[in-house]
Amino acid sequence: MKFSPLFLAVSAVLSSTAVFANTPDNSASSTPDGSQRNNPMEVIEVKGSYFHGYKVDNANGAMRGDISLLETAQSVTVIPDTVINEQLATTLGEVLVNDASLTAGSKQRNREVFNLRGFELSSSNGYLRDGHQHWSHYQQPIETLESIEVIKGPSSILYGQSGPGGLVNMVTKKPTANSIFTLGVDFDQEGSSRLTLDAGGALTDDEALRYRANLVKQDVTYQREYQNGEQRDRERFLGALVVDYDVNDNLLVRVHYDRTNDKAGLDTGAWLDDEGKVIGDDKTIRDMSWAFTDITVENYGVDVNYILSDSWQVKVGYNEQSFERQRFESSPKKPSDFNEGDTYTSKPYDRYDDWQFTTTFIDFTGEFELAGVDHNLLVGANYLDYYYGQLKVNGDSFEYSAGQGEPPRPDISYSNDDSLYTSEYDYYGIYIQDLITINQEWQVMLGGRYDKQSKEGADNESLLPKAGLLYHPSDSTTFYASYSEGFEPQSSETIHDEDDLNHGMEIDAMTSEQFELGAKWQLLDDRLLLTTAIFDITKSGVLVTEYYEDDSYQTSQVGEQRHKGFEIAAQGAVTDKLFVMASVMNLDAVYENDEEYTGKTPIDAPEWSASIWSRYEVTENFAINAGAFYEGERFADQDNTIVKNAYARIDVGATYKINLDNTDINLRFNVQNLFDTDYLAGGGTSNVTVGDGRSFRLAMQVAF
Repeated sequence: MKFSPLFLAVSAVLSSTAVFANTPDNSASSTPDGSQRNNPMEVIEVKGSYFHGYKVDNANGAMRGDISLLETAQSVTVIPDTVINEQLATTLGEVLVNDASLTAGSKQRNREVFNLRGFELSSSNGYLRDGHQHWSHYQQPIETLESIEVIKGPSSILYGQSGPGGLVNMVTKKPTANSIFTLGVDFDQEGSSRLTLDAGGALTDDEALRYRANLVKQDVTYQREYQNGEQRDRERFLGALVVDYDVNDNLLVRVHYDRTNDKAGLDTGAWLDDEGKVIGDDKTIRDMSWAFTDITVENYGVDVNYILSDSWQVKVGYNEQSFERQRFESSPKKPSDFNEGDTYTSKPYDRYDDWQFTTTFIDFTGEFELAGVDHNLLVGANYLDYYYGQLKVNGDSFEYSAGQGEPPRPDISYSNDDSLYTSEYDYYGIYIQDLITINQEWQVMLGGRYDKQSKEGADNESLLPKAGLLYHPSDSTTFYASYSEGFEPQSSETIHDEDDLNHGMEIDAMTSEQFELGAKWQLLDDRLLLTTAIFDITKSGVLVTEYYEDDSYQTSQVGEQRHKGFEIAAQGAVTDKLFVMASVMNLDAVYENDEEYTGKTPIDAPEWSASIWSRYEVTENFAINAGAFYEGERFADQDNTIVKNAYARIDVGATYKINLDNTDINLRFNVQNLFDTDYLAGGGTSNVTVGDGRSFRLAMQVAF
């Protein structure tokens, strides 16, 4: 089958055996948040490779604490900045391809949608940033990130309402006492460019006050173009600042601010025919060239970490996110039987959206012995306040067909809307989690959460459990079993349709539960992490409407989705020169208890997906990269009548590093889609993303 060559390549890498030489540690002391600060002592310089490894040993977001992955009864993938930088990634989607459990959805309107274990991640509750829920209705500024944690399965116990697939936690770069000043520039063959600055260091002699700053200016020209011949483009600016202050040995205060301005022409995706083929030229954008989206996002907040004693500490966090967007749409509508050259209707409008997303949390963590066993206890609470406002003005519809002159931009403005649609809610949760170490071989994880949402017409309460059992036959091996639950409140409390036979029926939150079995091994002198997981997720409480012969209908909360599968992943050093990050997922996703969709598979949920990215260090200063990203056949419609073909994309790259007068220069050249493979990524029949053809990127980074 088509999958076999890639599967064999991944298997060959995973089965390689060699030992990677140890890397020397630098002497450092811990700040109250657990980060490292240099000690004022003699430094011994050790000459060695410029390159760093792929392996990460813990994920703070998975357990809301500094607990190793071997003690985490859950499947978690951590993508480090080493891989992000090697791939010259500029969007979150370009990073998440490194985990096969994530597949791309639509990219329309200058944002990215992802599915985790086959379930779509919601903009409101599918993403975290440093443990804060993060409104993610835009392309994330990944230049501020040091790693990305993919936390798989329902995670509502620690974070509140969230989907069954899991969460993506974006971990930002932190201040450092070491002076950092790095300038970067990269280009591609379309004329796109990106300028970056990453600076940091101590602001005081005692290193108690430290900072980290990022600046980015990006101009993008896309391969797809409008029907008047203009190419789509994008302009983005990012400014971010984080400041740490050690008030004393026990108290750390961190403040942060970032601002993103992102303006781009609109591309709502290509249209597919009944055979899953793109209608017309696959480079053609159906939107008008004057359609655009203009986004401004600001985040600011403070985090406090106080060490109460040798065993206890408290963390308090606050973040306020302001998200404002203007979207001027031409809004093309695909006719059901459309052929290239036919007329289609556009319904233009100008719309303003205002989201305000405020989060707070407080966590108490402690380690103690009770009844002869060790406990790692977390007790905490978090709160979310959500506001949304919308202004919108519609323009006159117009007809258009290929070859015609482009109609002028309508003279409309959202500022003329005399009404304001708003939606508000808030919720809070109280949670407890205890990792109990019975002995060197056995651990038990127990937890629970009470959650309350306050929303007009949609109040909701939930009580959730979570449990895990871990067995460690050796210091480098873990077998685990876990059970977790999640919930997603519905938009209203009752069925409002008066013609529905169940009019007035109370609607509960959609719930999910997961059973997971897994194993984790540290191999090759603990330089390679190999993980496997088998999962079974059921999402319940989906609304299903049943229609009868007398034209009456009845809505019930009986629909289900069941996603079963397994994952295998490897991350780290195979030899002292070869590093890999590889994963494979098999997924069986179907709807159940639904008159219309029972037995059918959700859109963009392939049976097989896989990825591998590798680095081979030819010399201390020169390395080459190669990667392959595979997705099997996927359905483009809910009825499962239109199939998008399987594809495998091959990427390669190379890095050469030079040191001149204590200045490090990093030169990189990457080729994406080396064999110019034609493929369709995420999206349905009227918004599918057409994969880019072969592209080249050249980058230079100078560190002073």
